[in-house]
Amino acid sequence: MLKVNEHFLQLPGSYLFSEIARRVSAYRTDHPQADVISLGIGDVTRPLAPTVIRALHEAADDQADEATFRGYGPEQGYAFLREAIAGRHYLPRQVVLQPDEIFVSDGAKSDTGNIGDIFSPDAVVAVCDPVYPVYVDTSAMSGRAGTYGSDGRWSRLIYLPCSRETGFCPQLPGPQDPVPDLIYLCFPNNPTGAVIQADALREWVDYARNHGSVILYDAAYEAYITEDLPHSIYEIEGARSCAIEFCSFSKLAGFTGLRLGFTVIPHELKIGGVSLNKLWNRRQTTKFNGACYLAQKAGEAVYSEQGQREIRETIAYYQQNARQIRRGLSDLGLEVYGGVNAPYIWLRTPEDASSWGFFDTLLQQAQVVGTPGSGFGPCGEGYFRLTAFGSHARTAEAMDRIRRLFGG
Repeated sequence: MLKVNEHFLQLPGSYLFSEIARRVSAYRTDHPQADVISLGIGDVTRPLAPTVIRALHEAADDQADEATFRGYGPEQGYAFLREAIAGRHYLPRQVVLQPDEIFVSDGAKSDTGNIGDIFSPDAVVAVCDPVYPVYVDTSAMSGRAGTYGSDGRWSRLIYLPCSRETGFCPQLPGPQDPVPDLIYLCFPNNPTGAVIQADALREWVDYARNHGSVILYDAAYEAYITEDLPHSIYEIEGARSCAIEFCSFSKLAGFTGLRLGFTVIPHELKIGGVSLNKLWNRRQTTKFNGACYLAQKAGEAVYSEQGQREIRETIAYYQQNARQIRRGLSDLGLEVYGGVNAPYIWLRTPEDASSWGFFDTLLQQAQVVGTPGSGFGPCGEGYFRLTAFGSHARTAEAMDRIRRLFGG
């Protein structure tokens, strides 16, 4: 008899951001005149860079001419983009990659969730807590997470607590702790905005190499780093043999609607003598038809000299918002983290309010939307995330409302 994938039935409720959208929609239905400002979901608001727009128009014109028309492209990505990524994204950081170690996709979210396809179903997964929900939910969908407990934790996942005492960075498992097969790391971090120093990242690389683990490194926010920190895990010696890196054009260049990202799997990375690069290539050629040609031409334009200048201006725009939010919350006496090397601000909820309780207070009394920290894992309870992706005017208005709410 046909059955559904029972692992899906283990998932609690709905996806975090779907639940936020549901609550906001209900509030707007009850308060149709309310002017709600969203600093919740990490979606960008600035227009695409002019150089990117020109590339999109030119690519569309290509599709109108028989001589330049493109149908199915290579599932791994066009050579022009893979070469641009290798030469202009990585090489300036002294990271040497071959184009065939880079796989272009429709975004880092897809790849961080799909990467599990190439690993054993019984692989033991470690995640930071708090954590980007995709890592956990897709592990649960594949059966790697076990059962969901009343404490908000999955029975088979290894949780790496990230607290203010550790700067919201995970600590290495101890000698008596279980050894994870797959280790999800994200820096600059979503949701906390924390960063990791090179020495600490080197410890994780050494740990993975010594224990036969693979690090799944999400570098979607590396463009927001303002300090002397690693932008890529491959800046750390030895990482090529133990790490897969995921990158995104969504936050780099505002492609949240256009959809483009890439995953790097070096040739040295093998499990039991089997190349993970070849396995991922096999997976992609079977399950993925390649990113849109127009999006890839736009991605190539991002790495042009003019494109780089333009996207840096946009990133600086969001960084200004982050500074404004962080400063405003600090002035109110709130405990605030992030917002320096990341577009996320992570704050401790005042007066020991619950994460969802603070969400309701902000929505109902200030008409401002954020993200409850508990939605990112048990260690996120008592915290709250705000994003810097609004306009200057709307960000300023949101902060004014929050100040009035707290009597500032």
